[in-house]
Amino acid sequence: MGTQNKYRPVVCRIGIKLIFLLIFFFVHSGCAFFSLSLGSRISPLEETVVSGEGDDKVLVIAINGLISNKKSKTIFGNVMEVGMVERIRETLKKADADDQIKAILLKINSPGGTVTSSDIIYHQLKSFKNKKGIRVYAIFMDLAASGGYYVAQAADKIFAHPTSVTGSIGVISLKMNLKNLLDKVGVEFEVVKSGEKKDFLSPFRPFTVEERGLFQETIDSMHQRFVDTILENRPGISRASMKSLADGRIFTSQQALAFKLIDHIAYLDEAEELIKQDMAVQKLKFVVYSRPGQYKNNLYSALPYSPTINLLNVDLNFLPLNLESKFLYLWLP
Repeated sequence: MGTQNKYRPVVCRIGIKLIFLLIFFFVHSGCAFFSLSLGSRISPLEETVVSGEGDDKVLVIAINGLISNKKSKTIFGNVMEVGMVERIRETLKKADADDQIKAILLKINSPGGTVTSSDIIYHQLKSFKNKKGIRVYAIFMDLAASGGYYVAQAADKIFAHPTSVTGSIGVISLKMNLKNLLDKVGVEFEVVKSGEKKDFLSPFRPFTVEERGLFQETIDSMHQRFVDTILENRPGISRASMKSLADGRIFTSQQALAFKLIDHIAYLDEAEELIKQDMAVQKLKFVVYSRPGQYKNNLYSALPYSPTINLLNVDLNFLPLNLESKFLYLWLP
């Protein structure tokens, strides 16, 4: 016991030194802050100026990654960030109280997402635009496909980087068929149902011919809604040309411009000047709403990078790994 007590102060001093060493490392290794939180507290949005000057503001809203209302959680299950639909609603609610906001710029870097989430965000932006009487612009980064392009229909003008990819106008839904696998291992599911087609999306059996036709009708209906939304907001595109444009293919910026799917090819700084010209103003201040601690320094850093093209590196939660079927405005290369 005496020996243990003798070395205890030494151990405590070493522990304290290690703590200070860790703090020194985080401060001097380029980290601007160090935060450890195991709770679910989400701070309110704060405004940060990322570019420009003047009294009139353009609110930059990021549509980044997969479009859904799935919350971001810690490994402990606590919510770190609300879903995209909730975030957009919160952002627009804050913007509604600021009369200096004269326009919105959507920065889109997304392969799309669920049909409903894409449609809700589009509806929120259109409603806000009509209520406030402001302009909405969109600029495409790496990718603005399917649901990403659908959301952009809320914009009065669409810009795209020279190397952006867009299009993929269409709907997809995935259904896993495990019947052959289950037959091999001798597993059979018994289903009690109220109607013949109640389980037609079940992963434990294939479609019948009739069921596939019914499912195709649903997909076609959602596809038609996509097409009608584009025709409503892009008057330069004819219904006849939409037939070939809306077959699911993707387009380069140059192709999209030729087909009138976008209005300009521009870098961000060029888009800023084009927005000023369109609004007939000399000065504009570009702002973002973000949580405290989130890095933001300029228009590029206002949007955290997400590997939207390499879908193997993101948690889709859309693929039928969880045996759940969803209707998607999503580019799946």
